[in-house]
Amino acid sequence: METTFGPAFSAVTTITKANGTSTYKQHRRTSSSSSTLAYSPRDEEDTMPPISTPRRSDSAISVRSLHSESSMSLRSTFSLPEEEEEPEPLVFAEQPSVKLCCQLCCGVFKDPVITTCGHTFCRRCALKSEKCPVDNAKLTVVVNNIAVAEQIGELFIHCRHGCLVVGAGKPSVFEVNPRGCPFTIKLSARKDHEGSCDYRPVHCPNNPSCPPLLKMNLEAHLKECEHIKCPHSKYGCTFIGNQDTYETHLETCRFEGLKEFLQQTDDCFHEMHVALAQKDQEIAFLRSMLGKLSEKIDQLEKSLELKFDVLDENQSKLSEDLMEFQRDASMLNDELSHINARLNMGILGSYDPQQIFKCKGTFVGHQGPVWCLCVYFMGDLLFSGSSDKTIKVWDTCTTYKCQKTLEGHDGIVLALCIQGCKLYSGSADCTIIVWDIQNLQKVNTIRAHDNPVCTLVSSHNMLFSGSLKAIKVWDIVGTELKLKKELTGLNHWVRALVAAQSYLYSGSYQQSRSGTSGPSTASTSYRHLVAVSTPSL
Repeated sequence: METTFGPAFSAVTTITKANGTSTYKQHRRTSSSSSTLAYSPRDEEDTMPPISTPRRSDSAISVRSLHSESSMSLRSTFSLPEEEEEPEPLVFAEQPSVKLCCQLCCGVFKDPVITTCGHTFCRRCALKSEKCPVDNAKLTVVVNNIAVAEQIGELFIHCRHGCLVVGAGKPSVFEVNPRGCPFTIKLSARKDHEGSCDYRPVHCPNNPSCPPLLKMNLEAHLKECEHIKCPHSKYGCTFIGNQDTYETHLETCRFEGLKEFLQQTDDCFHEMHVALAQKDQEIAFLRSMLGKLSEKIDQLEKSLELKFDVLDENQSKLSEDLMEFQRDASMLNDELSHINARLNMGILGSYDPQQIFKCKGTFVGHQGPVWCLCVYFMGDLLFSGSSDKTIKVWDTCTTYKCQKTLEGHDGIVLALCIQGCKLYSGSADCTIIVWDIQNLQKVNTIRAHDNPVCTLVSSHNMLFSGSLKAIKVWDIVGTELKLKKELTGLNHWVRALVAAQSYLYSGSYQQSRSGTSGPSTASTSYRHLVAVSTPSL
C-alpha cells in the first residue's frame, strides 16, 4: 500500500493485492482540511530540529510521544497525572508546518498553551520546564491556545489501526502498516473513525478463547466458529457447537418450545426491575423530602422556643405592671376612704359629690389623655397639656372654645406652670419650653433633665422641676432659666411639687417619709415620700 499527496490535491492511497492488481482510494478533503498557517522563508531558517521520517514510507511522519516520566514540582495551578499514559500512535499523512511544533519536545503541539513570555508550548512541556528556550524567561501557563489547537485538529493522520510500532525503544516510534487501515482522517475526528473502523481488533462474542480478529472478519468467523452457544444458554442449555450443529440442536432443544413463555417471563422480570428502580427512586426522593421536613421542623421548634421565651418575658413584665397598678388602686382607695371619713366628720354630713360639684361644661379637642392643667386668671385662660404633644388654650369667660394650639414638644406634655406672663411646660422629651402668654408664642427651649420632666412649680421668681431621682432649681431671668442647684437623695420619680411660703414639698414613690428643713421639722404620715427643703437654698 502506498499513499501519495500533492500540495493542492486530495490524498490517494494505492492498495496492491496478492494477485498483483491495484486499487485506488481517494480521500475527499474539504476547504477546511488544509492548514491555516502561512509558510514563509523564515520557516527554513528556524533552528527547529527536523522531524524524523519513517523508514518504510516517505509521506508519513513519525512524531515522538509527548509524555515523559519527569516528576518535577509544578509551578502553576495546572497539574500533571502521576502515572504516564500509553502514547497513541500519531503518524501524519503529510509533514506539518514547523510553526505547529513545540520548541521543547520538537513534536507537534499536544494541548498547546500560551505562557507568560508569549510563546506557545505543550502543556506538559511548559509545566516541566523551568525557563523558555527562546528568551530564558520563567515559564508559567496563562491560557489555552485554542487557535493553534484547532489548526492541529485539521491535520490529516493515519488511523491507529493502520500503524505499527518500529523497534522497542521509548518513546515509541510508529510507521504506516501496509496491512492495516488505509484511511487518513483529521486528527480531531480520529475517535469517531477509530470507534467504527473495520480494522479494529475485536473478540469473538461466543468464546473469549477464540483468536483475535478484525471487525470486518467477525461476520465470517461467526459462521465458522466452533463455540456457538444455544440462545437459551442463560436458561441452562449447555450446547456449544458450530453453525451446522447449532441449527440441528434448535430442533431438539427443550427450551425452544418454551421460548415464548421464557421471553414473557424475561419481560415480566424486566418490568419488575424497572418498577423496582422507580420505587427506589421514589424512596430516595421521599427520604430527601423527609430530611428537608425534619430540618424545617427543627427550625420551627427553635423559632417557637424563642417566641415562648419572648412571651414569658412579656408576661412577667405585664404581671409586674399589673401588681404596680393594683398597688396604686389600693392607695387611691385608701385616700378616698380617708377623704370620705373627713367629709363625714364635717358639717356636710355624708359625702355626695353631685351635691358639692356640678359640671358646667366640657372642653373637647385633644387626641389623647389630658395630663395637666393650668389657669391664667388675668386673662381667663385655661391651658391643658395632653399626650398628643400639644398645649391647648381655652377661653373660660365668653366663647368657651379653643383659642390656639401650642406645638413644640416631641413627647407627652406632663406639667404646666405660670410665673408672671410666662407659661412653662415640661414634657417627656426632657425639655422645658417657655411661652409668652400675651401673644401665645414659644420664646425659649431648655434641655432640663436626662429624663422626662414630670412636674413644675414656681415661687419667689424661681422654677422647680421634678424628674427621676432629682429636683432642679432654676432662677427665672427674663425668658432664660439659669440652673441654681440640683436637689438629690431621692430614689424614684418625683411626681408632685408644691411651694408654700418658705418650703418646697415633693412627692414620689417611696414607702416611708421623713424630712427636716430650717428651724422647723415636718412629719406627715403619707404613703409617698414628702421631702421638705427651703427655696432660699
